[in-house]
Amino acid sequence: MTGTEATATEDGATEDEGAPRGNLLSRAAVIATATMFGLTYSLSAALIALDLDRRDLDPAAIGANAAMHALGVLAMAFLLPRVVPRLGIRRMVILSLVLAAVVLVLFPATPVWVWFVLRLLLGASSETLFVLSETWTNALATERSRAQAMAIYTAALSVGFAAGPAILAAIGSEGATAYVVGAAIAAGAALFVAAPKVTAPAFEHPVKKSPLYFMRLAPVAIAAIMLNAALETSGLSFLALYAGNLGWSESGATGLMSVMMVGAILLQLPIGWIGDRMDRMLLVRILAVVAGLGALVWPLALGHQIVTWVLLFVWGGAFVGVYTIMLAVVGSRFKGGDLVGIYAAMGLMWGVGALLGPVLAGAAMDATRHGLAFFAAAACFAFVAASLIRPRVA
Repeated sequence: MTGTEATATEDGATEDEGAPRGNLLSRAAVIATATMFGLTYSLSAALIALDLDRRDLDPAAIGANAAMHALGVLAMAFLLPRVVPRLGIRRMVILSLVLAAVVLVLFPATPVWVWFVLRLLLGASSETLFVLSETWTNALATERSRAQAMAIYTAALSVGFAAGPAILAAIGSEGATAYVVGAAIAAGAALFVAAPKVTAPAFEHPVKKSPLYFMRLAPVAIAAIMLNAALETSGLSFLALYAGNLGWSESGATGLMSVMMVGAILLQLPIGWIGDRMDRMLLVRILAVVAGLGALVWPLALGHQIVTWVLLFVWGGAFVGVYTIMLAVVGSRFKGGDLVGIYAAMGLMWGVGALLGPVLAGAAMDATRHGLAFFAAAACFAFVAASLIRPRVA
């Protein structure tokens, strides 16, 4: 464990490790922040790509625009451990939400070339919300309830990821409406977080170590976040296509993604409860094995609708549960500015996993009819093997 055992809140109060922290308003504020990260990411990724396609940009240009989001994430991964102790978590969350709102409004009002700068800013805002919502949630938790707290956080994150496509489905992607709706939600969240009674921890000393240092310090945590990102993005990208190739109707195949996301949301709470009552690293490996075995069963289960729904519900909860419990493990072992650094490195590698997952899953699907299932299983078992080679997070 690194860092100090006590942190001060941004209003100057001191909180000791193990003491109850924050209040219901603070917990609601951090849940709103986590949800906004998921919504901002899922809404903007699809919306901007569709909009650029309508403006006759070629796939290479659309991909270059998406890469600007990754550059924003990369920049903030290096800056956050240095900046957070100076500005404070709550202030930076508010600024990031306001920035996201402004950037979303500017997209339909500016020339396409400006969108590359806006996408970079949106990536910076997104990474800040991601890292600081994790750090804030961990600070509000006691050791006895840390896994449950992170489970609520992960469920909120998944709700945000599901909300973006739902908004697009409800109001469409043409015009400025979807951008304005996203901006309004972000602005509302900023007002909520700015409420006077909302408190967040303050860290005294900037951390000058790079994300590369933290990647070496916590390789299993990095592997867990990459696994989560790879499975989530590849599942959302290819699950409907995979099921369609096996004879499912378009509506039935699309509905499987909803089943997976509902499992990812609802099962985090019981998984968090279990995580506070047993060895967490053992639970991480069990969940990864369950996810790997579940993926291997897909080729058989997809011939039966009810079996498929149950399997994907459990599978969604299991693979996201790996991420949930790993956040709790990291929160138990790191404190202060080092925790911001670890979570920043994890946020950066989430982007790497989100990039590699669909690429590798797509290649597997080109190679074999059940490539998505085999890719998901291989990724889960590779993570388990890596965690056994390096059994401790740090």
